[in-house]
Amino acid sequence: MTYIVIHIWDDRRLVVPLSYFIEKPFQNWTRASAQLLGSVMVWVDYTTPLDELRTALKTIIESNPLWDKRFWHLQVTDTTEIAMQIRVLATSTDSSTGWDLRCDIREKLIAYIQKHHPLSLPTFRTQIGGERPELSSNT
Repeated sequence: MTYIVIHIWDDRRLVVPLSYFIEKPFQNWTRASAQLLGSVMVWVDYTTPLDELRTALKTIIESNPLWDKRFWHLQVTDTTEIAMQIRVLATSTDSSTGWDLRCDIREKLIAYIQKHHPLSLPTFRTQIGGERPELSSNT
């Protein structure tokens, strides 16, 4: 035996020499279970109301039949001078379902932000003058 044929997610077959597995370490994510934790990253403006976004996300995820009902979470994972990155974690039964779940969450989360908080999408700002305007609590 000199090679292994791997059936990959998009229905192609990948032929890999056996020496690849002997020389390089790998992780078998499905040995005990095919369940996975997937992540969705979205950049948003600092004006994004995170508690409201968590409430909307709860509805988005918990009503999705692809979610396996084990776990979900939203966190701010990074910041820059113009935006913050939020990460949504959600569990699924397997990698194929996880991919579809992550795409669905991303699409619905962006649609929610566009509809309810369009100014919370990342934007570039230019400040003219030395005064910083106060943020309205209605944004």
